[in-house]
Amino acid sequence: MDKNQIIEKFKSIGFKEFEAKVFVVLMKGVPMSVPEIADEAKLLRNSIYDTLKLFAEKGFCNIIETNTTLKYQIINPDVIIGKLEKDYTESLRSKLTVLKSTFGELDEFYKKNPASSEDNADNVELIRGFNKHRVLKYMELIRSAKREILSMNRLKGIVTDEINEFSVKFVKGGGVIRSLYRISLDFRVKKRDKTVKASNEDLINVCRSFENNGEEVKLTAIEIPNMVIIDREKVFVNLTGDSNSPANKQTDLVINDRQYARNMYDLFNSYWERSATPEEFHNTIKQYH
Repeated sequence: MDKNQIIEKFKSIGFKEFEAKVFVVLMKGVPMSVPEIADEAKLLRNSIYDTLKLFAEKGFCNIIETNTTLKYQIINPDVIIGKLEKDYTESLRSKLTVLKSTFGELDEFYKKNPASSEDNADNVELIRGFNKHRVLKYMELIRSAKREILSMNRLKGIVTDEINEFSVKFVKGGGVIRSLYRISLDFRVKKRDKTVKASNEDLINVCRSFENNGEEVKLTAIEIPNMVIIDREKVFVNLTGDSNSPANKQTDLVINDRQYARNMYDLFNSYWERSATPEEFHNTIKQYH
């Protein structure tokens, strides 16, 4: 790595360019006078006095007095790394403290701001493409539930039977969660530290784990929409158009309309009544084996 690359590295961690140039020259480790440092760094002599004074104050270099001039010598680089690491850590800790304090104040403002209340919320929100906001909005809606969460979807990706803390807490608090899943094996499960394609037995076991969390679960062969109904007031709909659509082509709708939510509640119930519990599905499978 040449000097220019090293200088760019120093700049990336907060050094100014002329500071980096002086530092690289000092890294020779030998005592050097101001004219010698300026000449090798290709900087004006008067421009580096403040930099050398700063380095000495920070303990990066020693000042050596001779009969004719002052000379500067870098200390052990390992010691400098420790000093810089301490400075960066303290600076980051200070910034994080300010960040948390500032956002804490903003959070209170957000909660008190009438513009953020449900009464002033848009009736329909459209969220397109692949971005974190889609996931955050979904989780925000789920956590806003007070009494009831009704969901229709299909299991996809990697599914584990880990306890869902939110579900357990919600149900223990008197809430109701009813989940209707389409019978599909388009997901994977973890077995003995390996991820494998799911079987019908895995589908049943996953549903049973959800039931252990307090959810009411049913399975259906109907091509149900991907939808969540919150407290019969709000509806979250994922419009994929095609089950194999890439994430960046997906669209979510958030509908804040009680009449529409009640209509979707009726639709959910019509599917629910025609669906099977995990045990009923399990018994059906056993009949054919």
